[in-house]
Amino acid sequence: MATLQNIRSKGPLLLIVIGLALLAFIAGDAWQVLQPHQSQDVGEISGESISAQDYQALVDEYVEVVKFSNGLTSLDEEQTERLKDEVWRTYVNNKLIENEAKKLGLTVTDAEIQAIIDAGVHPMLQNTPFRNPQTGAFDKDMLKKFLVDYSKMNSTQMPSQYMEYYESMYRFWSFVEKTLFQTRLQEKYQSLLSKSMLSNPVEVQLNYDDRAIQKDALLAAIPYSTVADSVISVEEAELKEAYEKKKEQFRQYVETRNIRFIDVQVTASAEDRAAIEKEMEDYTAQLQGNVADYTTFIRSTGSTYPYVDLFYTTRTLPADVVARLDSVSVGKVYGPYYNAADNTINSFKKLASATLPDSVEFCQIQVVSEDIDKTKTLADSIYNAIKGGADFAEIAKKYGQTGEPTWISSANYEGAQLDGDNLKYINAVISSNKGELVNLALGQANVILKVLNKKAAKDKYKVAIVKRPVEFSKETYSKAYNDFSQFIATNNTLEKMMANAEDAGYRLYPKDDLYSSEHGIGGVKGTKEALRWAFSAKVGEVSGLYECGDNDHLMVVGVAGIIPEGYRPLALVKNDLRRELIRDKKAEKIMAEMKAAGATSFEQYKNMQDAVSDSVKHITFSAPAYISALRSREPLVGAYTSMAKLNQLSAPIKGEGGVYVLQPYAEEKINETFNKDTEETTLESRYANMARQFINDLYLKANVVDNRYLFF
Repeated sequence: MATLQNIRSKGPLLLIVIGLALLAFIAGDAWQVLQPHQSQDVGEISGESISAQDYQALVDEYVEVVKFSNGLTSLDEEQTERLKDEVWRTYVNNKLIENEAKKLGLTVTDAEIQAIIDAGVHPMLQNTPFRNPQTGAFDKDMLKKFLVDYSKMNSTQMPSQYMEYYESMYRFWSFVEKTLFQTRLQEKYQSLLSKSMLSNPVEVQLNYDDRAIQKDALLAAIPYSTVADSVISVEEAELKEAYEKKKEQFRQYVETRNIRFIDVQVTASAEDRAAIEKEMEDYTAQLQGNVADYTTFIRSTGSTYPYVDLFYTTRTLPADVVARLDSVSVGKVYGPYYNAADNTINSFKKLASATLPDSVEFCQIQVVSEDIDKTKTLADSIYNAIKGGADFAEIAKKYGQTGEPTWISSANYEGAQLDGDNLKYINAVISSNKGELVNLALGQANVILKVLNKKAAKDKYKVAIVKRPVEFSKETYSKAYNDFSQFIATNNTLEKMMANAEDAGYRLYPKDDLYSSEHGIGGVKGTKEALRWAFSAKVGEVSGLYECGDNDHLMVVGVAGIIPEGYRPLALVKNDLRRELIRDKKAEKIMAEMKAAGATSFEQYKNMQDAVSDSVKHITFSAPAYISALRSREPLVGAYTSMAKLNQLSAPIKGEGGVYVLQPYAEEKINETFNKDTEETTLESRYANMARQFINDLYLKANVVDNRYLFF
């Protein structure tokens, strides 16, 4: 048990484990996902499929790891969706590398992983619970001890909470170990690629010179903005020619959809608001009287903020209540008032205030026997023994526990839904006096508590809060639903929907290039079904009505276009090509005018009509210069200036923001001694970054198919 004792000293996460799940109030709803069809595949890499069942198992595994490592008991929808994407990316990347490594004969041995563990410096190891309490560094001996203890565990002789924690930690370590294998294989493959790009003495010197040699230059330019777009014409044939030349830039690797949708958010009507205001007046009147049970009363009001009979800091009280708290004396009521930030009508009663310790140090022994009577007898025996002078920690060890001191603060329980045994337990911990020993009966078990210390006094309050959202009624929702349904029925094609939406009072939203890998439409929750429909429908079709959001949104979707995998059509990239051609033609026009003017000196270029000038300092080859006179980055400024002689005027240069000429007038070298090893290290790092881009090429070659949207 020594390993568990060391690990448990780390903080609040392990406090939750040891107390007969007495701190389980931190838990929210269990993480839920729809169970996919086991026989279907969610994707394919290089012809190898992954089933929905296997993918779900990977997601479940990672979710448990994230919850364990962050001390969480559940994840919200947004967190879960993010993890699903992360699992998919990791799975695809690992498969791509495994396939390439197999061809090359690259492997990772158990001995290599053991060497990484022995070294103890890998970033993944630093995020495990196996860390030295003094240094915070990974401790391989703690890991070994844990694995030995785990292999010898007997579940019938250990409290279930210890057993569950050991199981969670073992699954966590198994994931870390698996990931170490995958990460090491990726590192070896990247190293192989980067080592194939070797530097030479000439390149090393140039790398230094490109950074160290700086020049100052005069710049004169005529911006493209001085030429009106209207004087430039672009023919359709020119667009087609430009498209063919740049076609590879317009490659699209997955199908996307262009959609148009209407999103209706249902809100409370004036009648709904009036009804809620009337209820709040009644609740406020009741608050002003003598309420026997505030917990039950607040629950009966439908308040989104429950009452817990504990003193709380202002940390977890609603911000609108905290802002008004000092203006209310104890026993008085404030409200009703409207809070726009969360769309609620509120009243609250300040029941009590006090300055109390915020942190309590205590130790405990969990007592469980065959039945309630035997548990009580055993608990009384332990309690009396400690009262009589027996050592608390020694008694705890006798029953397979450490009995070590643990701190708890209001941050561990404020804002949680506390009732029953949980509330009784917390009350006992924070209300007992320093040095007091308590024998606490909780359901089927007892807990022997001893408070050791108290500190960090803070102002705390008991406040009964009625916070009612201004919600729509069933009648309001039904009217919105019926009206929208009728609109959809009479506008069942995209053409009709687009033509009549505004007149009917609805706003039509465009969404181009919708990907199946997205999690919904328009940022509205619960629209995955609408997304699936969009990728199964034909152009011009309109969906049925979808109820989504937090049961407060209605949506209809129409398909405006389908962009298949392959090259994006000219029509979709025509505007971008037109802008490029217009810029090129402006450059040609400006250059022709410069030539006609016969300018041969910097002063002549500077004095041309519409010209702007600037003095650009510290120009190097290694970094593109930003020219404020043109309001653009100009890569060619560094390229030309680094090669030109001092006082040598350039020919006109077609840039990003205009046509310009350059004339370097000063040169200096930074005060940095050339170091061959430093430059080689810089180049190696550059090559390593280039090698990391390999995954994009592997991805394209592997014909990756992502059909997760059909199931998740």
